[in-house]
Amino acid sequence: MKIEQGWVSGAVRKPSPFADERASSTEPNLLVVHNISLPPGEFGGDDVERLFLGTLDAKKHPFFAEIAHLTVSAHLFIRRDGELIQFVPLTRRAWHAGVSSFQGQVKCNDFSIGIELEGTDVTPYTDTQYEVLTAVTQAIQAAYPAISLGRIVGHNDIAPGRKTDPGASFDWARFRQTIMRTVGQ
Repeated sequence: MKIEQGWVSGAVRKPSPFADERASSTEPNLLVVHNISLPPGEFGGDDVERLFLGTLDAKKHPFFAEIAHLTVSAHLFIRRDGELIQFVPLTRRAWHAGVSSFQGQVKCNDFSIGIELEGTDVTPYTDTQYEVLTAVTQAIQAAYPAISLGRIVGHNDIAPGRKTDPGASFDWARFRQTIMRTVGQ
C-alpha cells in the first residue's frame, strides 16, 4: 500500500464535501481509530458512505433523522470484509474528531488522520479489518513519520466522556504488536 498526493493506493475513492484544507504548515501527526455502523449495530449497506457524502436519507431509519444533518467525514473507512474506502485525501482535514484534544493540543481534526472501522464497541472486529488497518497504518507512518506508535489513539482517548469508540472490542495489543512486528518499531 502506498500514499500518493494524499490518496491511498487500492482504496475506493468517494470524495466527501465535508473536508477542508489543513493549515499550510500542518502535517498529520496523530492517527485516530473510530468505529461506526449504520443503522447502529448493522453492517453492510451504504449508509455510512451516505453519511460521509451528505446523502443519508433521514426517512430510511428513525435514527437517521437525528444524524442526517451532520457534516462529518473520515479519511478512511474499513468495512468488515476489508474493503477500504477513502473519503478525504490525507493532506486535507476531515471532520471526524469533533471537540477533542491530545496532549494539550485541541482541535484534533487539524493534525490528525481519522480511520473508521465498520463495527461497534462490543462486536469483535474481523481479522481482515486488522490486516487492512495494519497495512494502511504502516503506509501512513511511512508518509508521516511523526505518527509514532504512541500517536495512534482511539476516539475515546481524544474525546473522553463524549466518545467510547473504538470500544472494548478493539484489540489494541494485537494491533500494536502487529505494527511493531512488521515495522520493527
